[in-house]
Amino acid sequence: MCDLLLFLRPRELPKILRMPGRVMIFDDDTDLLEVCSIVLKTKNYIVIGLNKCSDIVQEVKSFAPNVILMDNWIPDIGGVKATQLLKSNPELKSIPVIFFSANDRVEDLASEAGAEFYLQKPFEIEELETSVSRAIAVHRQAGISEIR
Repeated sequence: MCDLLLFLRPRELPKILRMPGRVMIFDDDTDLLEVCSIVLKTKNYIVIGLNKCSDIVQEVKSFAPNVILMDNWIPDIGGVKATQLLKSNPELKSIPVIFFSANDRVEDLASEAGAEFYLQKPFEIEELETSVSRAIAVHRQAGISEIR
């Protein structure tokens, strides 16, 4: 990102930093996947949703998201283990994860998983939008986001 920014005129910089990002959602509830995707796409995010995480490391590497929403009950290995796999990978560990669940212990589960954020289900659309924009802002402020 830094190399690219050296070639930009100052007035272009704020516009690029405000560009919506790439969001990857893992949830076994296909209805919730669809609703979250629609909501985020209306905010101009590029969104992909998956209802399982059988090859999560490769899937995340292929899409290169700016933020991941991870459900606790995602099939195959579960959200905690899936997030831990991502956070143990040097190429992927800097991608912020929003852990979301209807479980009353969602904050504890997010912490155990290594997620930076959590969202209690059910949630309001505004909470989803705010969580995603905050996670992407943190990602960009850390200087680890690629501009696509």
